[in-house]
Amino acid sequence: MRKTMLKREKIIESLKKLPEQVSLDEVLDRIILLDKIETGLEQSEKGQITPDDQLDEKLPEWLK
Repeated sequence: MRKTMLKREKIIESLKKLPEQVSLDEVLDRIILLDKIETGLEQSEKGQITPDDQLDEKLPEWLK
């Protein structure tokens, strides 16, 4: 399983945008979102994407 490494600066900048009072769940959700975005960008750069013409057939499978 491949792990995406997040830069500390990106995490800090994202957390600065949260309100002063936040729950641990909100902080973790933000970090998980950043990880998913970074993973998607890396996959896109490597050409690991699903072409538009295949989305209609794959979407129902993903939504199960």
